[in-house]
Amino acid sequence: MADIGHILARELGAEQVILRGDERLDDYERDESPMAAHPCDAAALCRTTEEVAAVLRLCREHKVPVTPRGAGSGLTGGCLPVRGGVVLSVERMQAIKEISIDDMVAVVEPGVVTQTLQNAVEEQGLFYPPDPASLEYCSIGGNAANNAGGPRAFKYGVTREYVLGLEVGLMGGEVLRVGRRCTKGVTGYDLTAGFVGSEGTFGVITELTLRLLPRPPAQATLLAVFRSVGDAGRAITALIGRGLRPRVIELADKSSIDHIRPRSRYKFPETAHAIVLVEVDGDGDTLGMQIERIGEDCDANGAIDVFAANDPAERRALWEARRQISPALKEAHRYKIGEDICVPRSAIVEMLARVDRISAETGVPTAVFGHAGDGNLHVNLMSDDDPADPAVMARLEHACGRVFADAVALRGTLSGEHGIGLVKRDYMPLEQSERLLEWQRRWKAMWDPDDLLNPGKILPARRAACSE
Repeated sequence: MADIGHILARELGAEQVILRGDERLDDYERDESPMAAHPCDAAALCRTTEEVAAVLRLCREHKVPVTPRGAGSGLTGGCLPVRGGVVLSVERMQAIKEISIDDMVAVVEPGVVTQTLQNAVEEQGLFYPPDPASLEYCSIGGNAANNAGGPRAFKYGVTREYVLGLEVGLMGGEVLRVGRRCTKGVTGYDLTAGFVGSEGTFGVITELTLRLLPRPPAQATLLAVFRSVGDAGRAITALIGRGLRPRVIELADKSSIDHIRPRSRYKFPETAHAIVLVEVDGDGDTLGMQIERIGEDCDANGAIDVFAANDPAERRALWEARRQISPALKEAHRYKIGEDICVPRSAIVEMLARVDRISAETGVPTAVFGHAGDGNLHVNLMSDDDPADPAVMARLEHACGRVFADAVALRGTLSGEHGIGLVKRDYMPLEQSERLLEWQRRWKAMWDPDDLLNPGKILPARRAACSE
């Protein structure tokens, strides 16, 4: 393999390339997933589309794998350089090029942090709805690459619904523009939607044109506590059946509650086995009525406590409990796997029962929370044993595999928002036929015939020949 690091340093400048042997390279060999680090030859810290194109051109010329990377906040190993080569980072591409009030669009570079964009557009009276949990540090390019969601997806949808157009660098150095600026358009195939969610396996996003909405004038939040997950599920079904459309419906089970009891300002009753957090937005004159109706549905389905908040400080206090769950789980256990299956809303209660059964039968502690409005559940599997012990990891992987199998059996899917990456790649045959996987391999080969761009992600190795 060519000394690609020095070749890139000559092209981009030494200050933009981190070479092997530099301890800074360690940060580019891992992400937020539980996967082990993977060594690479260099990291190229690009600042412009032209530099991205140069890296892609040189790496194809020298047959060097390229792994695109944003903020590195992914949870599935999607930006791990599993075949070495070069990590192409867009973290320095942080310009918000335009916010148009008239067209209600924003044009941004991929390294813009999600919350930075949200704050900027809200100052203009506009609203960018996607809100992944890592919004304080994840980047827009990574959100688009993984089609990120978040709590507000129930009402507003996921990232794909807000990406109107893209500029992408292809393996070999060609730069392509797909999509449009206007909100409607059916000219040709929807290549924009194809790039969104492709996890950097088709091309490297260098610019995004994003749809914006008017900023909701007011919000209100309600926390309801239940004696059982079944009661909570029935309350959610009732309020949705009434025609209410909250922007957030979050659910957490007893294990999640127990982990946050010591740190929560809200004192959960000892009989609390589930919580539901609901948030509504819109005209301030109607929020009270919406919250009242939601509270009625919760009371009618066995809520043991209901607390509503309109004041921003009170709303932050209610959200605090929900946001503390994942950190509390991580701090309480030596090792944690966090997955994000998605099932039909009608199957949520059954899925939670199956997770409890898996936990009891495998001895793996679990905790489940997530976005009940759209069935996206974050199933956490924990261990206090040494993860370096193969028997420990085998037990966790067995439990994880059963969770995935049950989600698919309930007509759900392996991922609602985290993506597939490396962590879930080998589970893809649970959900998709070999024939369907083969067609996706062909699509990947069209964009990247040498399999150099983020190789080894999403699609498992061929298991059998597919007939024509």
